[in-house]
Amino acid sequence: MSQIISFSADKNFANIFEELIEKSGYQNRSRFLRDAALFFAEIKQRGELSDIPDNTEIEGHLIVHYEQASDQKLMVSRTGSLEIAAYHHSSRLGHSCHLSVDVVHVKGLASDVRAVFEKLQNTPRVDKVSFTIAPMRMEECC
Repeated sequence: MSQIISFSADKNFANIFEELIEKSGYQNRSRFLRDAALFFAEIKQRGELSDIPDNTEIEGHLIVHYEQASDQKLMVSRTGSLEIAAYHHSSRLGHSCHLSVDVVHVKGLASDVRAVFEKLQNTPRVDKVSFTIAPMRMEECC
């Protein structure tokens, strides 16, 4: 069951509000506001990967874009410090026959995720590494 929640805004913000929604790819104000509130609360509560306390268990996806050489294999799945739930490799993205991306679903302590992240950043031919943390849950699951 849905509930109506309203808020007030100054005229300047009200004038650009619809444009913010549209440029963000939303077709629905309620979904935009819901996602914006959840995203903002999560950033304020947890922060970025670099801000999360070392001993906090986190889960998310390491995304690694790199130029694959015949002698190079990224071996994130061989780390002993992280639990690997899934590992997906894709090559030949776009028009480049050498660009690859690995998406690795990981779970572990923030310090261990940071260590793997930093190791990947310093790996030859790696172009970009990002980490997308899984959403926080308000209550326990299952």
